[in-house]
Amino acid sequence: MANQIQELTLEEVMGDRFGRYSKYIIQERALPDVRDGLKPVQRRILFAMNQDGNTYDKGFRKSAKSVGNVMGNYHPHGDSSIYEAMVRLSQDWKLRAPLIQMHGNNGSMDGDPPAAMRYTEARLSKISKEMLADIDKETVDMVLNFDDTDTAQEPTVLPAGFPNLLVNGATGISAGYATEIPPHNLREVVNAILYLLKHPQADLADLMQYVKGPDFPTGGIIQGLDGIKQAYETGRGKIVVRSRTHIETIRGGREKIVVTEIPYDVNKAQMIKKIDELRLNKKVDGIAEVRDESDRFGLSVVIELKKEADAHGILNYLFKNTDLQITYNFNMVAIADMQPKLLGLKAMLEAYVAHRRDVVTRRTRYELNKAQARQHIVEGLIKMLSILDQVIAAIRASSDKGDAKRNLVKQFDFSEAQAEAIVSLQLYRLTNTDITALQDEAAQLAKAIAEYQDILAQPASRDRVIEKELKRIAKEYGDDRRSSIQAEIETLEVATTVTVADETVMVQVSRDGYVKRSSLRSYQAVDPEDNGLKPNDLAIFTGELSTLQHLYIVTNAGNIIYRPVYEISDARWKDTGEHLSQTVGLGTDEKVLAVFAFDQLDLAGTFVLGSSDGYIKQTALSDLQPQRTYKRKPMMAMKLKTPGAVVTNAYFTTDQAQDVFVVSRHAYGLDFPLAEVSTVGARATGVKSMDLKPEDEVVNFILVKQPEKAVVGILTQRGAFKRMALSEVGQMSRARRGLLVLRELKRDPHRIVAMMQVDDNTRLDVLTDADKVITLTPVNHPTGDRYSNGSFVIDTDVQGKPVFVRTREETPVEP
Repeated sequence: MANQIQELTLEEVMGDRFGRYSKYIIQERALPDVRDGLKPVQRRILFAMNQDGNTYDKGFRKSAKSVGNVMGNYHPHGDSSIYEAMVRLSQDWKLRAPLIQMHGNNGSMDGDPPAAMRYTEARLSKISKEMLADIDKETVDMVLNFDDTDTAQEPTVLPAGFPNLLVNGATGISAGYATEIPPHNLREVVNAILYLLKHPQADLADLMQYVKGPDFPTGGIIQGLDGIKQAYETGRGKIVVRSRTHIETIRGGREKIVVTEIPYDVNKAQMIKKIDELRLNKKVDGIAEVRDESDRFGLSVVIELKKEADAHGILNYLFKNTDLQITYNFNMVAIADMQPKLLGLKAMLEAYVAHRRDVVTRRTRYELNKAQARQHIVEGLIKMLSILDQVIAAIRASSDKGDAKRNLVKQFDFSEAQAEAIVSLQLYRLTNTDITALQDEAAQLAKAIAEYQDILAQPASRDRVIEKELKRIAKEYGDDRRSSIQAEIETLEVATTVTVADETVMVQVSRDGYVKRSSLRSYQAVDPEDNGLKPNDLAIFTGELSTLQHLYIVTNAGNIIYRPVYEISDARWKDTGEHLSQTVGLGTDEKVLAVFAFDQLDLAGTFVLGSSDGYIKQTALSDLQPQRTYKRKPMMAMKLKTPGAVVTNAYFTTDQAQDVFVVSRHAYGLDFPLAEVSTVGARATGVKSMDLKPEDEVVNFILVKQPEKAVVGILTQRGAFKRMALSEVGQMSRARRGLLVLRELKRDPHRIVAMMQVDDNTRLDVLTDADKVITLTPVNHPTGDRYSNGSFVIDTDVQGKPVFVRTREETPVEP
């Protein structure tokens, strides 16, 4: 007993057991045979129903009876799995040529379950007889069933009179393998086989003259000829399957989208639910109602649209975001030579042809043996009739049947078989046995035997038999193609107007990077100044925008962050909003400098950006188009050369006939034409704006349309402010030092904090390092010359030193 105990590692035991299990489910459960296209449970269902006489030309029988027969004799598994397989074989939206007819509820395209098997009735469909034809003529190998009962042998494969694997397709998942073979058109596949029979060296292009591509029972439009070719060549490929739709005009000038065919294996109810959820969640604007109008006459899903909705745009959105369009992946794996193989079109057709040749050969051999046996008997009967009286006398003189047979063999040289036929002949048969009839039968048998021998001896004759049978099947069962094929996969571009309702909202972007949009109702319900920002944060942009507009947010690190207005988080006006770093990620000291709103992104115009280390550049809007990664990565707008340098400010302009006025911290000012600033790419640094002293830096610059009339405001770190006419400086060239715009003091000299263009309506909000905001009205201060240091407007000891200035324009009040 101790000798029978083995010490094995868990790894060895698990590996062995799982290997056996995998082999079983690959070969005996989940994958179809390349010859008849059936999984074992499907083959057993068809065979058991055929054995039971449950065929198309007889009445329906309870499905439970057929399931019981299959389970009791051939397939010792759960009745539910057998019934599910039977139901699928009857579903005309899953199979191109259903192999079972079923009375009662056999499920639906909406994913409804079938009625229980005690309620439904089933029988083999007419085309199933072609799958089982000649199975009783030793055409396929038979094996003992699971309990080795001699009376219940089952076939290892069906004769398969038509190429079921390609016609009905297959789907399944096993251990380490999966299969996804689409259905095809019977006529097309048969024509390809007929061509292959005559041209064994045919290549894929030759075969695809006949097999254009899959032909789904639910129709639809197939896109992607390259994917089909790849699948037929390698066994793997990808296509797009699109619903068949059209647009109709209905009352009130509105339109509706009508779907008449949907992609293969799509759950119609789930698809409709998804479309309706898009409507309810306002993911797509313009859908009024979605309803299913399908009936016994055909499929019809109606999507009613609102007035002036973009029907084609909405349809493209639905193709892109719902199962109105799907991607179908070929994975043509089948059992060939007892192992799973990934097969192309030609390999599948060749396997089927080889199977039919074997079936026809075995059938012919069976019929030849049967005909030869009958010929031998007929020859004996003819001989008997010529010596009838002697035969009768010999039989009468015999003691029993066995003795009679021995006497016939001995006296007249009959064979054992002939003697058996003679002694088994009933006496009345002698009265009407016609020698002529026997001679005719002998002639027919001789002719049939010659034909059988010719088929067995000549491959061409055998192939002609296969060809004749396939042509008959294609003529009797074939139908027109349901799925149409388009060579290219259409690129779906969805206009923003389809997915976003055009609404006017209030948008705010703050210096610290907080962004929000609010409804006008929310904005008007509170004091506009109650904007949710921290005391030391200022709104850089506040304005009414359409949800269809585009925002470009420029930061002092030289980045541009793109946001469509509709993608900005919706919040109440008194809420802070969402910080840009939640999606894009801002640097520790990165601040928002400017915000630009565009109706469309194909405008002609340039961004003008300047840096604190004395560079300036222009970059076209066309060079700063949002990329796929815009939600998580900013675009570089200006490359900063010097460590610690920042972008001082930014403009967008379409007018090159302007001046640039730039000032430095140490109070140098330089006015030069914008035309001297070249337009360069987004990742460039640009050109020199000002020739700076080593310890100096640019504070900022402005663009000026009429420099001779312009007035600028200058604020210093000591809290002094002055207005100055820009004509005091005069136009020079780029990259020079410029002129002093403040008088240089020996002790505690003024250093410029900010410079801006001002007029009578300008208001300045000054943020100090004490987190206080002080509002200045420039018009209240006199205009000074270039040597003036202005007047003190901020008590820096009490209110803090100015660090940032926001300019805003106030509409003058009519007197």
